[in-house]
Amino acid sequence: MTYKTAAVLAALAAVANAAQPEAPTPVAVPMRELDWGQINFLHTTDIHGWLGGHLQEPQYSADWGDYISFTEHMHRKADEQGVDLLVVDTGDRIEGNGLYDSSTPKGNYTYDIYGQQSVDILCTGNHELYHEDSIAREHNITVPHFKKNYVASNLDYIEPETGNRIPQAQRYIKFKTKNQGLNVVAFGFIFNFDRNANNSVIQRVEDAIKEKWFQDAIREKPDLFVVLGHVGLRMQEFEQIFKVIRDANWYTPIAFLGGHAHVRDARKFDSQAVAIASGRYFETIGWMSISGIQKQTKDVVSTKATATFKRRYIDNNVLGLQHHAGVDNNTFATPQGRNVTGMIANARKALHLDQKLGCSPRDLWMTRAKYPSDTSIYSWLETDVVPDSVVNKGRADKPRLTIVNTGAIRFDIFKGPFTKDSTYLISPFTSKFSYIADVPYAVAKKVIQLLNNGGVVFEAGLNPKYMSIPEQMAPSPFLGKEPASPLPARSKFIDGQQQPLVEQEPELIGGYTTKDDLGDDGDDAVHSPIKFYSVPNCIQSQAGFSAPPAAEPEAVDLVFIDYVQPWIIPALEFSGGDYSSDNITMYMNSTLTEVIAGWVQEHWKEGC
Repeated sequence: MTYKTAAVLAALAAVANAAQPEAPTPVAVPMRELDWGQINFLHTTDIHGWLGGHLQEPQYSADWGDYISFTEHMHRKADEQGVDLLVVDTGDRIEGNGLYDSSTPKGNYTYDIYGQQSVDILCTGNHELYHEDSIAREHNITVPHFKKNYVASNLDYIEPETGNRIPQAQRYIKFKTKNQGLNVVAFGFIFNFDRNANNSVIQRVEDAIKEKWFQDAIREKPDLFVVLGHVGLRMQEFEQIFKVIRDANWYTPIAFLGGHAHVRDARKFDSQAVAIASGRYFETIGWMSISGIQKQTKDVVSTKATATFKRRYIDNNVLGLQHHAGVDNNTFATPQGRNVTGMIANARKALHLDQKLGCSPRDLWMTRAKYPSDTSIYSWLETDVVPDSVVNKGRADKPRLTIVNTGAIRFDIFKGPFTKDSTYLISPFTSKFSYIADVPYAVAKKVIQLLNNGGVVFEAGLNPKYMSIPEQMAPSPFLGKEPASPLPARSKFIDGQQQPLVEQEPELIGGYTTKDDLGDDGDDAVHSPIKFYSVPNCIQSQAGFSAPPAAEPEAVDLVFIDYVQPWIIPALEFSGGDYSSDNITMYMNSTLTEVIAGWVQEHWKEGC
């Protein structure tokens, strides 16, 4: 393992500037080098609109323009070495950042900004599919822009004019690489998602791989299979694809590039099939390299397993990108990259994303603090925001229990200015609040325990993990057992504390310390450990109750964010209630995003 010392890289920090004017100065840390192979991948996934980078975290402060500059330099390095480089993306490009969510229509700026990058293979994520309008924009903007490179192996689109069902994009692609002349067959799947809007159809993976087109494609005898997927690496869908390809091709290398779970991860299916997932929110740029690929011919097919796989998780940090590209601050930004940085800055200005709504008096964490605690963002919601602000004025005198799934929160709050952009980073979704009136308290009070423990909703065919944060999704409890290989968390944890990879004398920046199937040296930047604590599927706020020792109320309004409605009905039924969707009505015409923004403006007026 080789890496530069913090002292050496610190000398560069003074001259490196993060792309967006609001971004903090990038940080210098010890670095591990990238291993180049015959074919190399730069991988993004689950960007969720964070094209401007992280404006409160210096270690992830590079923007999409910097990434474009970086890929241009890396293509040059690949050409100089006579090897190949492919840029890939595995979906969830939308929802989660004001740059996407605050415009009308949504994504008014981001589709063009994203499209400035040259992406060789890409597929769809579930967030592109929740709403009919986002599905239509994906089909009418992104798919034609990347026409030759967009792959939709198990996703169809319903044409609004005709009602015809057509493939969202081509089912697979085959091509020869630029420098090595490797023949590649590539697929692009989405997991068995079932909450997509009506103008899309997702074919279950186990059915898609039985189709004639797939069976023909896996018999093309390429030098390499590439399987993109908006699929967690520990989910059964990748296992199914691997098994079918491997049964037909005993020795052909298979590169899987996944996502959805918002973690850094690598999984080894066998010595010739490896998967990588590259984090979330444009914090991470994944790197996978493959060497020892044997070129196939019609007459000679390899009967040896010779490929080797390497991976790195690259912090989205300008200093690190410059280091890996082998350039300095004066030569890093390319004309195209600089132009895209300007596009982002202009869009942020037009959307007033830096407008200050208030100032947070402290950091509030999703997983770095225990729940419940004073520094847990969920405790803050449960005790402060929801009781104060989730109120139907016409029923304000009624006692109520309000349930919010933890997955509705997607990012931390940092001490200091809380901006318009912050509201979308924390909760970007359009879910509103529904309720069932006058539920017997003896019934209603049992619901939260059932949602968090899961037994009854398993029996109803619903998976409670989809209510929680993506980082806790795998392994799939549908199977009722652990996956075939151990589950890595975002990092390695012992007693709630991440463990450092190496002992370092300099003070390190807190960050990912990933342990995966390939070892504990995957992160390109050597970080100090950070804490990670698990969270429940849902939290519950109580309001309008008489002060103790008064008796419990006979009935309450059971209020819930509408995303969790499919789980509410079976939980009520199991608790002794006789309810259906006919009993559910809108409680208030505000999203959680709007509720949080209003509370901040009212309660955090001072402190910056």
